Amino acid sequence: MRTHRDPSFVRDAAGSRTYVRLFTVVALVVLVIDQVTKVIAVEKLQGRDSIELVPGLLSLTFLRNPGAALSTGAGFTLVLSLIAIAVCIGVIRTASRLRDKGWAVGLGLLLAGALGNLVDRIFREPAPLRGHVVDFIDYGVFVGNVADIALTFAAIIIVWRAWRGIRLDGTREEKS
Repeated sequence: MRTHRDPSFVRDAAGSRTYVRLFTVVALVVLVIDQVTKVIAVEKLQGRDSIELVPGLLSLTFLRNPGAALSTGAGFTLVLSLIAIAVCIGVIRTASRLRDKGWAVGLGLLLAGALGNLVDRIFREPAPLRGHVVDFIDYGVFVGNVADIALTFAAIIIVWRAWRGIRLDGTREEKS
């Protein structure tokens, strides 16, 4: 059994802190960007027509979304809030095992995305845990926000790392 006096234990703990720090910085930076852009969207876009940025491709359109992606599950806002809380707890608990930069970034983005939309569900109207998420980035097919972008990139990174057989601790799975 390794103890805190074992050099490999100390090296592992220091390495873990590096990846947990990266995870935390990614999560906090993206969460702040998400919340700041939502505040700006509410101030500048609410009640206005869409602002076309790239004709036919990208515009700014203010929406309040009670559901998940593409407004699915609009009647299940409380359930979506509880799922987001569970995801955040699970991701935070997992972070202590991080020893891989890709996983640290991917899980940081996952936490930021889940927290970004959860903050809306907790603090926005109509009620706590039933609040509507502020969406404003209109891709023509759907309207989202920075948290949604973070969730998309998190999924890509996590699937990529798993597909390549890279574990949270940075080791590779043996191919059979």
